Amino acid sequence: MIPNKLKLGDEIRVIAPSTSLSIMNEESKEIAIKTLEDMGFKITFSKNCEEIDEFSSSSIKSRIHDLHEAFLDKNVKAILTVIGGYNCNQLLNYIDYEIIKNNPKILCGYSDITALSNAIYNMTELITYSGPHFSSFGMKKGLEYTKEYFKKCLMEESEFEIEPCQQWSDDPWYLDQENRVFFESKGYEIINEGTAKGKILGGNLCTFNLLHGTKYMPNLENTILFIEDDSLSSPETFDRDLQSLIHQPNFHKVKGIILGKFQVDMKMTKEKLYKIIKTKSALNNIPVITEVNFGHTTPQITFPVGGEAEIVVTENNVKILISNH
Repeated sequence: MIPNKLKLGDEIRVIAPSTSLSIMNEESKEIAIKTLEDMGFKITFSKNCEEIDEFSSSSIKSRIHDLHEAFLDKNVKAILTVIGGYNCNQLLNYIDYEIIKNNPKILCGYSDITALSNAIYNMTELITYSGPHFSSFGMKKGLEYTKEYFKKCLMEESEFEIEPCQQWSDDPWYLDQENRVFFESKGYEIINEGTAKGKILGGNLCTFNLLHGTKYMPNLENTILFIEDDSLSSPETFDRDLQSLIHQPNFHKVKGIILGKFQVDMKMTKEKLYKIIKTKSALNNIPVITEVNFGHTTPQITFPVGGEAEIVVTENNVKILISNH
């Protein structure tokens, strides 16, 4: 199922299935509201999104209530998560998937939301979206690319190509909006050449791996995996988490892998990443590219979990096309 695209004037509901809205500072919150309103949307907030406990989250009951209510509300056309965190997978056994199946609409977020988006897709066949959180729109600078691909994926019907951004950042922008650090983008890095077409799954690797061995884990057959990891990880933990994914049923039927940018503090070098990929025989015959703009650096694309991608990777060229989104 592909949810209806957003239109100007549509209502977007902000929910907190992981970390509470209360952690956002008022300036970032006001900027995010204004940015989304300037894009043409009406922004509303779930009843319990500011509830906060000792884990900077809220009760399962409160988070489930807000998730169900957002899907049931006929005025709500899309759901944006506040931010990531650690405990989204607590919700999976408590979700009424029939509510979601019978009220399909856009759900968008990344990081810890990877568990929720992939589980919902697997349980309902509703395409979900890995893309900016509500908090992401609290950025004053460096947001144009993020907004462009948010619109391409969630407002337009047509196939689109993912081009590299011109500049990227990995700074704590919410601490100082005026003094940002941006780097020039060098484009995509090719690890393995090849062509592939398949269903999109993935997101944050260590969160995606939380679904292993559960009924919420999607089938990897005929897929292109979009994978990223953040500064809580390291080259060593990325290596073992990727190996764990390779051990999953039907991984041998994966068609290609697209890797998001790694955060600077993760200390992933080109040489280490190349060795991680090249020493895994399961990856020898599929295209693998990296430095694609999604994950915990900014800006970022929005891509459909359960949608389709086609990649063409040759010695001097990379093309990534997103369709069925």
